Amino acid sequence: MGTASTAADEPDDALAPEVTKALRARGMRMTTQRERVLAAVSSVVHATPDALAAVIAADGGPPLSLSTVYRNLEALQRVGVVSCTSMGQRAPSYHLATHTDHVHLVCRGCGEIAEVTGRFARDLAESVEKESGFVVDSRHLALQGWCRHCADVTAARSEA
Repeated sequence: MGTASTAADEPDDALAPEVTKALRARGMRMTTQRERVLAAVSSVVHATPDALAAVIAADGGPPLSLSTVYRNLEALQRVGVVSCTSMGQRAPSYHLATHTDHVHLVCRGCGEIAEVTGRFARDLAESVEKESGFVVDSRHLALQGWCRHCADVTAARSEA
């Protein structure tokens, strides 16, 4: 999986009234820019702000600056419509908050990003909370490591 993957969870036109209501409850408006950012996030499963800006640039409307994309992502995140996952040293990944719970697996070797079900994260989060009292947001978790291929290459190099 790269910086953006397609197959949205929910069409953006079904979200628009809900998002408009959530924004108004916080004294904000559904602007044309927010509509376009929401449509871009809805059209992909995960994407960096740069990838979302590229989707928006291709939608036929006037261009939006990257700072405008970031500001609108933050607004949509504040109202709980969009979620963000930190990918370590990489740009954050944004997706609809309705996207099922999962864990991102970020390969330090080749940069591949894969997913596993959130079940693993929930188990880890429960263990951390029992031991330390710290409550983990396991819905947006990224684990750094090496994919199977890069781990095999690394093992082969250390055996040589």
